[in-house]
Amino acid sequence: MRAFRALLAKESAVLFASPVAYLVLTTVAILTSIVFFEHLRLYNHQLFLYASSNMGGFESGAIPDYINLRDTVFYPVMEQLGLLLLLPIPLVTMRVFARERDTGTEEMLLTSAIAPTSIVVAKYAITFSFVALMMVVSFIYPASAVVRGGLGLQHLFAVFLGLVLMGWGIASIGLACSALTRSQVIAAATTIAVAYLLYDFGWSYSFVSPDTAIWLDKASLHYHFARFSEGIVTLEDIAYFACLAWMTAAVVRTSLALRRISP
Repeated sequence: MRAFRALLAKESAVLFASPVAYLVLTTVAILTSIVFFEHLRLYNHQLFLYASSNMGGFESGAIPDYINLRDTVFYPVMEQLGLLLLLPIPLVTMRVFARERDTGTEEMLLTSAIAPTSIVVAKYAITFSFVALMMVVSFIYPASAVVRGGLGLQHLFAVFLGLVLMGWGIASIGLACSALTRSQVIAAATTIAVAYLLYDFGWSYSFVSPDTAIWLDKASLHYHFARFSEGIVTLEDIAYFACLAWMTAAVVRTSLALRRISP
């Protein structure tokens, strides 16, 4: 347990010693705030136009269905930020395993008394914690605006949870790609390619049967990610991202175990 705690401390120190971590945090926080407040501005603009056109403001009737937070704010925010996460997260995960192989420190780690499973758990835990921190930092201003305005608190929670799970899913893919190469550039590029391919299989529907299209849709990141924008949190969607993390962790663990026993 002491060795595992030391590994956690070491991974945390390595992550936050890199300027890439701070650059990613800052960039994601700024872009998230810009995207959220831009769509919130559009929603408020629609409300203003509706009130102006009805002279009596909102007293003359209910707000029409086409003016709603889900379609104007939360759904487009989720779509844009989901795609946005495909770029910064690979910059973080590319170093986790590939850098150790490139510098030769992985050999010292594999020949230590720490089991491959403990190595995988430690690296996943630190990476997932960083992704969660990334989303917490990026949601400070949007959360403050929504809480003060008394609007969409449940949707905001669903958006936050969905983005965290999406980030963990991309990070899982990135960690697996990083474990299979010694090149950080290849790890990052492969992560972006695989995550983008897995994000949505809509492009393939014209080439496959309807039954296959349904299966592919359910296997995509977007299918399990999009429902969070509607405020729907299901066990099925959470289990999907958990299984993705488990499967990639198994790949990483096997890769480390094979390199440990190879001459």
